[in-house]
Amino acid sequence: MNTDKHAANSERLVSTPSGWAVLGLVIVMVITVVGLFIHQGMNPTHFVPVEFFSAVLIALLAAGAAAGFFTLQPNQACVLILFGAYQGTERRDGFHWTNPFNRKIKISMRARNLNGDKLKVNDKSGNPIEIAAVVVWRVEDSAQASFDVQDYENYVRIQSESAVRHLANVYAYDHGEKNEITLRSGQDEVAKALRAELQERLSKAGVVVDEARLTHLAYAPEIAGVMLRRQQAEAVIAARQMIVHGAVSMVEMALKELDEKQVIQLDEERKAAMVSNLLVVLCSESEVHPVVNTGTLYT
Repeated sequence: MNTDKHAANSERLVSTPSGWAVLGLVIVMVITVVGLFIHQGMNPTHFVPVEFFSAVLIALLAAGAAAGFFTLQPNQACVLILFGAYQGTERRDGFHWTNPFNRKIKISMRARNLNGDKLKVNDKSGNPIEIAAVVVWRVEDSAQASFDVQDYENYVRIQSESAVRHLANVYAYDHGEKNEITLRSGQDEVAKALRAELQERLSKAGVVVDEARLTHLAYAPEIAGVMLRRQQAEAVIAARQMIVHGAVSMVEMALKELDEKQVIQLDEERKAAMVSNLLVVLCSESEVHPVVNTGTLYT
């Protein structure tokens, strides 16, 4: 069984003649043809086969030469193929001429945006999410783009979608392990990972990825409501933890101040009652109405 892999093609730059010089020659040929036909027409009774066939031959040569003209804009390349053989790539902008039998394939070398569709995939934790990305890419090697893949634009689109799906499976949405990068919290790291994976996938097509970033990230609609309630519950718990921590610190500070300034001497039971009352006041969600005790703590 033959397991040899196809060798990757590599761009080879060529320098084609200026189209203006060949255009001047074509114009001279056209003028010559017109002159021969006029001269032949002025002597209808005296047919000169040499002049006639010379005019036809020159006309065919002029038409063939005209088929070799092509123009290139800045950041545009033209791949030249002669009877299936790669001849090279012309990258200089301007008016050019090549062998009329060469097949000319123009490729844009400019940066392009690929705005991916929203994909529904599962993250690392198995939660269904919606994700989309934008990819800025450009063709770097025209030979690879033309010969190593069937349709490089479609190849970029499909491989980008595959890379985004794989990225979503590698990272959790927003609840990973301790110090773990997630899709939501580590956007810069995720963007670098996406760009690296895309570059590895698209290098076969001679494509360079300039930038890749997530443009949409959300839970799938069927679990969005549940996840929202979970986020709200976590926010409430975090707020409560902060409130309790602050209240304990304030109670500790109050007891310390009373003790240092000897405002009042409190036994352990009175301290416990004071701590309880202060925590109720500081941690309560609604306004607290104090009750004035006209007796003592023990009656």
